[in-house]
Amino acid sequence: MRFDVVTLFPELFTPHLALGVTRRAFESGAVDVRLWQLREHALDAYRRVDDRPYGGGEGMVLLAEPLIRALEAVQKDRQSGRHLPVIHFTPTGKCLDQSLIAELAQGEGAILICGRYEGIDQRFIDAYVTHEISLGDFVLSGGELPALALLDAVARLQEGVIDSDSHERDSFSDGLLEGPCYSRPESLHTNSGTLSVPPVLLSGHHGKIKQWRRERALELTANRRPDLVAKARGVGLIAPEDEAFLKALLDGPGL
Repeated sequence: MRFDVVTLFPELFTPHLALGVTRRAFESGAVDVRLWQLREHALDAYRRVDDRPYGGGEGMVLLAEPLIRALEAVQKDRQSGRHLPVIHFTPTGKCLDQSLIAELAQGEGAILICGRYEGIDQRFIDAYVTHEISLGDFVLSGGELPALALLDAVARLQEGVIDSDSHERDSFSDGLLEGPCYSRPESLHTNSGTLSVPPVLLSGHHGKIKQWRRERALELTANRRPDLVAKARGVGLIAPEDEAFLKALLDGPGL
């Protein structure tokens, strides 16, 4: 798959594509990332891509025409690019979630538009953008960090990057948050006293370990993100034994 990124700061992407476990996806070409400098699609001598907003106000707005030329250049280079998702990163967009990541990870890629300043001309959004995406209820300086987050999340799901069993246990993969994990030493001396690994994880009993992990995921999700429990219940991801455990939590001191 191929992702084309339209940005004013392509240099922000270079270290990320060469470091960490996800570099396997980028170096192998499983996730092909092409960077497009927006200023190269400005026509004036100053390579200007922004101007003041109509109606007044603070800040500058990215102009529609350089964005259109950049998008057309990407589509021409891809030949089949007109049918791909065009994603604009903005605080007003839908929150990025694992379901969209999984969908993108199985597709042909997308065109990522990294805005800056006060935003981009709405007419470009209306005419060309298919998805508006946010990382959460906060404001960033531009779309590069959300684009990197999306690329990292998609790369993790490619074959050969990490074990399939690992990402299948990730938070949100089954509708729940992932529970706690532990490693050596078995007993850890801290300022709060000695903390030990839960005995069930040392038992070697795979069935009990699986049940413990499921219950911890249910407990954590019910405490921190009850909305996810409701959503998982609505799509049939909460089994009868899960419901019994959640009821016990609700009736006891845990919730």
